Amino acid sequence: MVPLSWYMVLSMIVFAIGVFGFLARRNIIIMFMSIELMLNAVNINLIALSHYLQDLRGQILAFFVIAVAAAEAAIGLAIIIALFRNKATAHVDEIKEMQG
Repeated sequence: MVPLSWYMVLSMIVFAIGVFGFLARRNIIIMFMSIELMLNAVNINLIALSHYLQDLRGQILAFFVIAVAAAEAAIGLAIIIALFRNKATAHVDEIKEMQG
């Protein structure tokens, strides 16, 4: 049986990769993928702790996180496609239409 700490370390590594990808890259597609990595790291933690504590609430919450991630990806990709059709770029620094 795999100990709980290994899942925590895996989740921490995946979350760190997501944070680094979000902060270091300027391509909006890679930034979205980094957000998905961070959400998946949270799901690993939720499911591992749920299994460790023998409680289903963590797994149910992971389903909600997956649903929110799917909605975020659908809306985000629609916005990216609309911006790409107008500006033909995916770099965040060159997109100024959504600034306040």
